[in-house]
Amino acid sequence: MPQTRVVVVGSANMDLVGTAPALPRVGETVLGTDFVMVPGGKGANQAIAAARAGASGAFLGAIGSDSFGVTLRARITAAGVDTSQLRVTYGSSGVALVMVNAVGENLILVTPGANASLTGLTDAELAAVRDADVMVAQLEIPVETVTEAAMAARSAGTRVVLNAAPARQVPTELLDLVDMLVVNEVEATALTGRGREAPEALLDLVPRAVLTLGADGAWYVDRDGTAVHVPAVEVDVVDSTAAGDAFTAALAVAWGEGRDLLDAVRWAAAAGAACTRRLGASVALPHRAEIDELYAR
Repeated sequence: MPQTRVVVVGSANMDLVGTAPALPRVGETVLGTDFVMVPGGKGANQAIAAARAGASGAFLGAIGSDSFGVTLRARITAAGVDTSQLRVTYGSSGVALVMVNAVGENLILVTPGANASLTGLTDAELAAVRDADVMVAQLEIPVETVTEAAMAARSAGTRVVLNAAPARQVPTELLDLVDMLVVNEVEATALTGRGREAPEALLDLVPRAVLTLGADGAWYVDRDGTAVHVPAVEVDVVDSTAAGDAFTAALAVAWGEGRDLLDAVRWAAAAGAACTRRLGASVALPHRAEIDELYAR
């Protein structure tokens, strides 16, 4: 089988991750237990996850001129992702402050830094999108850039997967270009006013969608009348950070490889579960063999 080519257009952040028995409330200081600093950002996570899941692909994004930017480029490249089009912007890279409790729940604060400068895609960046089988994007970069990339993808027959995260309204101009929408319940509610009780509401916006529900699995719906709940794969959860990124990337890879979409969602669910078994976003993103092992259960 030829390697599917996935291009990810999105954010790159340095994740500063601290763990504690419980997450702090407003005004409260909690003593932590562990700290790690790992590359993250939804775009970088999904690019790395796609490569580990078996795709050949590139990452289009922006990093700062600081030491975080140097580390981000090195780590993304080391994962087998083409970073030849990765921009460097003078100033700070994106940073995410992540707090994780004893059951793997998290709170995340992101400062965009260089990610906000990713505007006006170059001819080379647009060519990378057009050459891909699947383009994946999120909403941690300017939505105008996502729309520009999606227009280029549509013109070339490249499938567009939009992970509409973080939760926000998405312009109709972009939604009209989306082939597959991936959202969690908070994001679905922001788009349609409905959650898990009405995943089919997403079909008013896009032709097919996946609504992820963490430990409660996911719904796949499409305009052909399919509405199927896919159970989650049970694992011992350490950190849920980036599980949605692993899911989205694996779904794009499986779809690009020509798998039946329901099978692709099940494989993606295994990838998301595998990601929760380790601490730290890019560190935890699973390799293909690990996904296959959980999928076979």
